[in-house]
Amino acid sequence: MSIFVSRRIALGLAASFVIAAPALAQQNQVVRIGASPGPHAEILEKVKPIAAKNGLDLKIIEFSDYVVPNQALAAGELEANSFQNQPYLDNQVKDRGFKIVSVGLTVNFPLGIYSSKYKSWAEVPDGTTVAIQNDPTNGGRSLLLLQDKGVIKLKDGVGFKPTVADIVSNPKKLKIIEIEAAQTPRSLADVAAAAINTNYAVDAKIEPTSAILREDPKGPYVNLIAVREADKDKPWVKALLASYHTPEIKAFVAERFKGSVLAGW
Repeated sequence: MSIFVSRRIALGLAASFVIAAPALAQQNQVVRIGASPGPHAEILEKVKPIAAKNGLDLKIIEFSDYVVPNQALAAGELEANSFQNQPYLDNQVKDRGFKIVSVGLTVNFPLGIYSSKYKSWAEVPDGTTVAIQNDPTNGGRSLLLLQDKGVIKLKDGVGFKPTVADIVSNPKKLKIIEIEAAQTPRSLADVAAAAINTNYAVDAKIEPTSAILREDPKGPYVNLIAVREADKDKPWVKALLASYHTPEIKAFVAERFKGSVLAGW
């Protein structure tokens, strides 16, 4: 091969590199984000094109399990996840030692107190029966909702898992019974009111906005985006949150879920 030909090849390769380099520089940063199927994943699909304009290529990976998304994030198999609330994350960090932190809020699936007999809480008579879930997480959440609305008072320092035994004031002398969370919609025929998780309310064809008491959408159970602690201040995190916290996404949540899911930012 002649020196002239070799120089032509070298120049051609150099030119190709110069042309390719700007294209590579313009590629969006890949962000793998884990999400539970349903609203979380669906909302992220709407975030994806907005994120692309902000320099991110979102790869949405769905998990049906509530433990694996944090394991995958901690192991570096994801850059972020979107499926959990702060009490759950705090418990995971405590139990498993994950170095994972919240960087921003997403949506809430507000817990409600429902009644088939009364149209407002004011109509609920003293001494009647209210059903709550019999598991510590949801039952405690229902008791905190009743306290937040001034119905009962709990002991100080009970955290996020109070029990009926922690009630120190019950002015209406309500009888609070505990049943399986999935059975709370069926209990409406037998009790004055029942605490029902949004997913069970929707399954039972109960309109979530018909609750006579309802959680604040900005309370402790708002879901969040989590990342590894080492990544929390990176530019892509800021871009991800800016893409999620937009009027377009807030409008989509309101229109798509009709009050069963609420924007929490």
